[in-house]
Amino acid sequence: MTKNVKNVYFVHAVDTEGPLYESLGAKFERLKENFNLKFKNKSSKTLKLLKQKKINLKGKEDDVAKMLSGHLINYNENWEQMKLMYKRIFSSSFRSKNSDSAGNPWVFSWHCLDHVGYKTNPRKRELGYHKIFDVYERILRKNEKIKDKMFWHFHPMSTYKEAHRCATSYVNSPELYQILCRKILERNFFPSCFRAGFQSERPDSNNFLEQWIPFDISNMSYENTKDTDATNDFKLGRSGDWRRATKKWEVYNPSYDDYQIKGKCRRYIGRALNVLNRIASVNKFEIEKAFKQAKNGQTALVGFASHDFRDLEYEVDYLRELIHKVSRKFKGVKFYYVDTLTAFRKTIWNKIEEKNSIKFDVKFTNKKNDIPYITVKLKRGKTFGPQPFLAIQTKRGRFIHDNFDFDIKKNIWHYAFYQDTLPIKDIKNIGIASNDKFGNTCIKRFNFKKKGKISFF
Repeated sequence: MTKNVKNVYFVHAVDTEGPLYESLGAKFERLKENFNLKFKNKSSKTLKLLKQKKINLKGKEDDVAKMLSGHLINYNENWEQMKLMYKRIFSSSFRSKNSDSAGNPWVFSWHCLDHVGYKTNPRKRELGYHKIFDVYERILRKNEKIKDKMFWHFHPMSTYKEAHRCATSYVNSPELYQILCRKILERNFFPSCFRAGFQSERPDSNNFLEQWIPFDISNMSYENTKDTDATNDFKLGRSGDWRRATKKWEVYNPSYDDYQIKGKCRRYIGRALNVLNRIASVNKFEIEKAFKQAKNGQTALVGFASHDFRDLEYEVDYLRELIHKVSRKFKGVKFYYVDTLTAFRKTIWNKIEEKNSIKFDVKFTNKKNDIPYITVKLKRGKTFGPQPFLAIQTKRGRFIHDNFDFDIKKNIWHYAFYQDTLPIKDIKNIGIASNDKFGNTCIKRFNFKKKGKISFF
């Protein structure tokens, strides 16, 4: 870890999920699920009294009022409301207010989610592959001067396939591979940075990420666990369990067996606290902790976790005021607004590594006395994990992920087209993607338009 560098890097990592609708009845449903509270009169009047703490809840008044605070339940319920927010938060006047130590404006990292495979959708989520990704890609193309970046967010499939719920099992979520295959083949995108749905990880997700994605900003370890113990959805590590993880503003390599503790994994995990939320919210104490850490010679990566269905203008104004108040006490410490990838690079290596950017070649072989196969050979750099990610699209529209075969020589992989995999006559497109440890990405996409040849696109 770089020492004697007195910098704080602020990352606003937004779980980018699109609009979210919540009916009056759904609010009372959450009160029942999170606090075991039932109300006969499920009216707006009852909700108002709960916000004002005027109903006796036997000690739960403060926690319930926090959950029902205006900011937390005033969602952007449709794309029209989202667009009104975009006009504000993408304006130069908004971005340039209270700039960082280098005079740079605020930066968002949009960790985009695909809502796919669900049977019920009571919160009116935007369903479909790339639906949310495409919206933000268009916005960023129109605002080229803004330094926002797009990354990845994923919700494991719930048991009954409800779009407003999030489970923890990646093994039970085949949509995981569908999403990544389609991102490679249809959008030429493969993520280098990640945020976990409901900030929840388990051994299977830890091992999955260790193969493909170098940077994960999901740690929400918090000094005071009173608020997480107060609700059923977070009690006993049910969601967002980071109780054993570092509470410093540092990044670490997790253990293979326990993502919360330091170990020998390749990937890095960073810490991000919520903004004006009922659980693990960032505050003055945490910002001061980051500046003290930097003053003592250790670079601090400070993550802020938000959702785009809330008022991001309100949240950023709160954060900037907090940062500038604290920064006045630490004259020698510089702070910067950056995207997720830049923050990890600057924190770990104190630079953006470009010299070892990854590159590989793909060759197709179709000999008479052999089955057809492709060979992937690394030409520069090193893959982050043991193999590149292989995405296949069949002519019938299926998207399939599969493993490579390993060559005797290092950094060479093969994939054969035959009965145990897929016959070449059934294949439309293939995509191969990999990050290196610095978060540089290489993607190769091709199809079999001509017999015996591959055509890159």
